[in-house]
Amino acid sequence: MAGPNEISVAQLLRLIGTPDCPVIVDVCIDPDFTDDPYLIPGSVRHSHTDLPGMLTMLAGRPSVITCQKGLKLSQGVCAWLRAEGLQSEFVTGGMYGWRDHDRAPRIPLAALPAPVDGATLWVTRHRPKIDRIACPWLIRRFVDRDARFLFVAPDQVEGVADRLNATPFDVEGAHFSHRGDLCTFDAMLDDFGLRTETLDRLSTVVRGADTNNHDLHPAAAGLLAVSVGLSRQFKDDQAQLDAGMGLYDALYRWARDGHEEVDEWPGGRS
Repeated sequence: MAGPNEISVAQLLRLIGTPDCPVIVDVCIDPDFTDDPYLIPGSVRHSHTDLPGMLTMLAGRPSVITCQKGLKLSQGVCAWLRAEGLQSEFVTGGMYGWRDHDRAPRIPLAALPAPVDGATLWVTRHRPKIDRIACPWLIRRFVDRDARFLFVAPDQVEGVADRLNATPFDVEGAHFSHRGDLCTFDAMLDDFGLRTETLDRLSTVVRGADTNNHDLHPAAAGLLAVSVGLSRQFKDDQAQLDAGMGLYDALYRWARDGHEEVDEWPGGRS
């Protein structure tokens, strides 16, 4: 029987990618993580020996704790956080349980850029439309919820990346950019091991809108229209990104469990 502070892999899968997802904290000891250097999407590593630091990091937010097997480490940390008044759960089976689930993606640590002042830092061209909003959404929802994004003039991206140790994306020559017929969103899905049925469906829409290939999916033209509208509505790129997060949250939920729904006039009349 599951404990009251226990969350299954399937339940956590339903939360990841949504704005309501708790902070996922990986407390695996270093030797265990070295043997299997993969992360649950969106999770952050933190030592179980620094519980006061974990309290500061969580800042009162709900959390999900995972260790290798879901036993003493994660259950102990979870119980400690609950004793401190925070909402916390541990993952059933830990990282072994996650690894053995047939639909649970895992992010290879080697694919992640090095953090800058505690979070990943990214830079791209200013005045974003599609890829440069879709990719930040993907990163914040599945890779690094605290990631920061810089929007600069196209000819300054390389220099800013070099001076600030930021990771460039969606620019020619960058590692995270278009690859053949695929867009930057696709490149990130591939490198971060996030090729799920839901994100594949969403990526087809993003690719169709971003590459002006609307035959890929009926929703591609609509995404282009809304993206252009957002870019005209906001002069500030950060404000546009904030608004775009809600747009892609909605598209993700559509891609996950609403893509078969149609809207008909009552009684089936046209």
